[in-house]
Amino acid sequence: MTGQRLQTAAGPVIIEDFYPELDAGRYPIKREVGDDLEVWADVFRDGHDAIACVLKYRIKGKRKWIEVPMRHVANDRWTASAPLTENTRYEYTVEAWPDEYATWVSDVGKKLAAGQDVTLEAEEGRLLVEEAYARTKDPSLETVLIQTKVAPTEERIALLRDEAVAGLMARNVDRSMSSVYPVREVVVDRIEARFAAWYEMFQRSQGTDPTRSATFRECEARLPDIADMGFDVVYLLPPHPIGKTHRKGPNNTLNAGPDDPGSPYAIGSEEGGHKAIHPDLGTLEDFRHFVGACHEHGMEVALDLAIQCSPDHPYIKEHPEWFKWRPDGTIKYAENPPKKYQDIVNVDFYTKDWKNLWNEWLDVILFWIEQGVKIFRVDNPHTKSFAFWEWCIREVQREHPETIFLAEAFTRPKVMKNLAKLGFTQSYTYFTWRHAKWEFIEYLEELTQGEPREYMRPNFFPSTPDINPYILHSGKRGAFQMRLFLAATLSSVYGMYNGYELLEHVPVPGKEELLNSEKYEYKVRDWDAPGNIKPYVKRLNELRRQNAALHELKTLRFHEAHDENILFYGKSSRDGHNRIFCAVNLDPDWPHDTHVHFPLWELGIGEDEEYVVEELMSGREIYTRGSWFWVRLVPEENPAEMFRIRKV
Repeated sequence: MTGQRLQTAAGPVIIEDFYPELDAGRYPIKREVGDDLEVWADVFRDGHDAIACVLKYRIKGKRKWIEVPMRHVANDRWTASAPLTENTRYEYTVEAWPDEYATWVSDVGKKLAAGQDVTLEAEEGRLLVEEAYARTKDPSLETVLIQTKVAPTEERIALLRDEAVAGLMARNVDRSMSSVYPVREVVVDRIEARFAAWYEMFQRSQGTDPTRSATFRECEARLPDIADMGFDVVYLLPPHPIGKTHRKGPNNTLNAGPDDPGSPYAIGSEEGGHKAIHPDLGTLEDFRHFVGACHEHGMEVALDLAIQCSPDHPYIKEHPEWFKWRPDGTIKYAENPPKKYQDIVNVDFYTKDWKNLWNEWLDVILFWIEQGVKIFRVDNPHTKSFAFWEWCIREVQREHPETIFLAEAFTRPKVMKNLAKLGFTQSYTYFTWRHAKWEFIEYLEELTQGEPREYMRPNFFPSTPDINPYILHSGKRGAFQMRLFLAATLSSVYGMYNGYELLEHVPVPGKEELLNSEKYEYKVRDWDAPGNIKPYVKRLNELRRQNAALHELKTLRFHEAHDENILFYGKSSRDGHNRIFCAVNLDPDWPHDTHVHFPLWELGIGEDEEYVVEELMSGREIYTRGSWFWVRLVPEENPAEMFRIRKV
């Protein structure tokens, strides 16, 4: 996180250990609207003379800097904060310079305290004002000069040390020997980048006829139910025409029948490509109507952006140069061994015609923004050019800074982090594969307290259309509730795949995949089927909205619990007025009970004082004393509990 050490040739001031910056300024940091950008730096010079320094910030593209005086903390450490009020990109830096006037004020004060003669110092102070006036022609400084010219030493010293004169000298300071740290950048996203609940809707499975796709008009009928559960975002899988060549059949087989719909990720046919709507879903006008209906329910649409093609995509005939061709005249299909995607081919981001290819994909994104989409979940971005993403996201956000990009990249840690650094607003993570208490603590502390907190916002999904983790294969209600609770409270933005509320769990034997996946067939559900956990989902989302602490990511802290199966943690709102604590039984099979430790000293409550523990999931209240609190968590009854403490 530490970057450059700066000292100009012209001046003595050194600026180092600047924070926050990312890879010495190679990438911007991230914040949200309403944040304060807190900047720290070590600023010092040779000798004992005083220095002054300011934090400078501005909206990128503006000429004028806004300056905030920095405050000396200790050991040459300085700090200041800047309010980030707009959804845009800001620039910021620190400028520091020798402050002769402040040095004079300090030295004179010491000499006066020691009873020393300051006649010569009085003249030196007057000359500092005279030099400032000669440089700036500030009439207020001229007035000071007139007042001090004939005044006796004692009166002259008093005038020159006056706070009003100090303000004038600060406003007219000589910065000819200043040091300016290299300018850094911060991307300020809208708050929904940090706090939201996503519902992943497989649009063709929202109807009532198992022999055909649902339409967007039928999808609208589901919106009241989704909104009632408390979701903010309806995330759609690719809604485009699906190719027929090598179309996949049920359970990813290679023998699709004439009525099998194929995978929505095999994009493109004679009916159109990435700017088209599958005719079975309706028209582009139907899509726009669906977006509007979501807005009426207080939700917005996220669209799955999969930059890949079926062998039938129009691009292949129109732009064969955008693909890599094999010696036998075919295009290699996509693979992630041992997985094979015979119905998909990839574009070549390093083709000689890369400029036109890149501009076409930028145009695809802008097209859907015109249809009302402001969030994109990007499929497998790590298999595309990093340079493309950095350029493309910046270009999109230049005109549409409200646009959010979620990177669906389950890959190596450094690759995932690089995608976040270069511009992706949110990131999929390894949450789905974290189960043990130590794993959660280690991973979440890395995300929330380590360097990734400056650029990586995790979006936790307990399952996806592709990932059915082993912990859910039993279909146990407590397991589904526990994993959902973890996703919704450990992170401030999370998502749930449709069918999760119905405890869908039957796996392909030996694999982390759902059997009879709707990726390859039509599916009809009873969304109110007995045993569903919709009330649990609704209560969880209600509490997320009601408690500002759960809107935060970086305030997450883990606290003691004596049982290795119970994870205990807390969050606080930015103003500190809302504190939430969560206890979760990580064992989906057996009850566990133990003491958990509330940090009462942080809440202003003494060990012997009585206080109230509100358990928010159930609504019960417990009067107690002392920082250790007993919990019992039963998987099928209360796999997790949420606490708020109130003074009596």
